[in-house]
Amino acid sequence: MIKKRLSRKTRENLIGYSFIGVWIIGFLVFMLYPLINSLIYSLSNVQITGTGIVITFQGFQNFKNIFQIEEGFSFTEALVNFIFKELIFQLPIIIVFSIIIAMLLNQKIKGRGFFRTVFFLPVIIASGPVIKELISQGAGGTNIFETYGFIAVIEDTLNPVFAEPIIKIFSEIIIIFWFSGVQILIFLAGLQKIDKQVYEAAKVDGAGAWQSFWKITLPALMNLVFINAIYTIVLLATFSENEVIVNIKANMFNFKTGYGMASAMAWIYSLTVLLIIGLLGLFARIVSRKRRRGY
Repeated sequence: MIKKRLSRKTRENLIGYSFIGVWIIGFLVFMLYPLINSLIYSLSNVQITGTGIVITFQGFQNFKNIFQIEEGFSFTEALVNFIFKELIFQLPIIIVFSIIIAMLLNQKIKGRGFFRTVFFLPVIIASGPVIKELISQGAGGTNIFETYGFIAVIEDTLNPVFAEPIIKIFSEIIIIFWFSGVQILIFLAGLQKIDKQVYEAAKVDGAGAWQSFWKITLPALMNLVFINAIYTIVLLATFSENEVIVNIKANMFNFKTGYGMASAMAWIYSLTVLLIIGLLGLFARIVSRKRRRGY
């Protein structure tokens, strides 16, 4: 019997699938199944009894109840606060801080490897309970700014709508910087890919450090800015001490709401985050087209 040999393309595909096979199995078991379960819960009334979980299908009633009952108002308020009082303010700070630190670490200085480790260390040791404990002990940054009167100046000069999120940023400024470790490494890798001869040619033409940054460095990092922006949004959105996630957990173990309402809240939250990322991607595409036309 003559055995049919596999073609080279088929063998390469099998080798590729063997490498990602573990991830595919993990995704099907630990991601796809819980997602489907969560969607079913969000469309049902879920009750936990002594004999097990009783699921009664009720359509979109949970989604309607979110905006009608008292628990829903606290969720929507937490969602609005996260988008307009945390994400919009914290995202630019993290991106700008990451670029500045990456540029500093890209310089030829002694102990450069040590400083890179220091800035990445919080990524390893930081977790929800750790950061919560730091904030509760006043290590976020409020005490420093209150000592010099910055908080009082902001409260007296700005409208409460703008003063509240800015004060919150100052109160957690050190914690916000802790979310910058991965972004710094990504920007650092991008900076090291820029040809040094480009800077030398710009210097010969009379360009200063500021002009080199705007004309060479920033355009070269624009794609990485988009990547880091997406990463930061996901990082802030999935942080365990996030006000929205805390609210979802509280409703999950609430007898009045339960798993059904909590699942509906989680889906609204997930779709909102995906919408923000989609809008960011659309904005990045428009900027990229304008840059190409400019060239």
